[in-house]
Amino acid sequence: MLEESEALRRILETVTPGPVTWVPLELSLDQILAQDMIGLVDSPPFDNSSMDGYAVRSSEAQSGSTIRVSAEEQAAGADLGLTLRQGEAIRIFTGASIPEGADAVIMQEDVKRTGETIIITEGVEIGENIRRRGGDVCAGQKLLWRGDLMTPTRIGLLASQGIAEVPVHTRPLVQIVTTGDELVDPGVPLLPGEIYNSNAPMLQTCVTRAGGTGAASHAFDDPKELSDVLSAAFAVSDLVVIAGGVSVGERDYVKEVLNDLGVKTGFWRICLKPGKPFLYGRHPEGTAIFGLPGNPVSAFVTFSVFVRPVIRRLLGFTEGETGLEEVRGAAGEELRNKGDRPHYLRGVLENGVVRLSGTQQSHAIFGLSKANCLVRLDPEQVIAEGDSVPCFLF
Repeated sequence: MLEESEALRRILETVTPGPVTWVPLELSLDQILAQDMIGLVDSPPFDNSSMDGYAVRSSEAQSGSTIRVSAEEQAAGADLGLTLRQGEAIRIFTGASIPEGADAVIMQEDVKRTGETIIITEGVEIGENIRRRGGDVCAGQKLLWRGDLMTPTRIGLLASQGIAEVPVHTRPLVQIVTTGDELVDPGVPLLPGEIYNSNAPMLQTCVTRAGGTGAASHAFDDPKELSDVLSAAFAVSDLVVIAGGVSVGERDYVKEVLNDLGVKTGFWRICLKPGKPFLYGRHPEGTAIFGLPGNPVSAFVTFSVFVRPVIRRLLGFTEGETGLEEVRGAAGEELRNKGDRPHYLRGVLENGVVRLSGTQQSHAIFGLSKANCLVRLDPEQVIAEGDSVPCFLF
């Protein structure tokens, strides 16, 4: 069986960021920039007032001075091209252009107005309350770097430069294919021997959370039907994730069908619990194929460990940013791995303390639903209560 780290290395060494597309700013949230972004205009684009008040010459606006107020005033918006005369003040508002000849703005709270004059109660210095052209951003300045994550504040920055679209890597299309005669869609009455298909909606939303675009289809345990479903998936998808049918049972047809479709298997079976019967391969036309175990917990763990990093890499995240966020937690109880494979337990991390979320069997989706992290234990490792343990948040 292939070691977990070696399996992930083999997968990621074949993956590079996907094609670049330009998307509207409002659709770029949480995506990775595909190129550097350069400032187009000075910001502010002109000298303007940061306060409501009066544009003045600082030398004339000292405490106790009396200054005549011009009949003209400058509001935010169109620049009226006003010029400040000697011994005058011009009424001005926040964001308005600074009149020619003015070198400061005195706040309206720092004057006492009487008719057409103001008495200065607190003087100003040169440049006070003036936002200078280019004081925040200069045209030609590098604003963001290729590989930066688009956040609301970075979107605001680019919008302030008049930039409406940004280059990002195309979201990969991921087709989830579930298998099994016993599976039926939620909402349909169960017949004896049937169970609801939880893997399809769970894995499809895992794709969405990772940043990809997911769709789901189902194939019964019939080689011809499975071949047809997979062929259709290969034709339209960047990744195909198959849940179930990859083990060695008499009705596990996935490996046989993939071989018939020309898929080159990179490896099958990994040293991991849950999730040993995991398959990775490539279709001749380039589509990556992941075969996950059918048990929901095993499917979730193997998706998180192996498939999520590929989606993130296609989006432009660096290798160190593709996995689940790792933090340390103090064990709230003794944690024990009696097996000879690394084991990802499902846990609840609260206030720095992690406890198991319930039954740890690979079918136990209720315990998985209560968890917020995976706790990784090495083979035969025992973690005493209170000791530090790695937790992978999801």
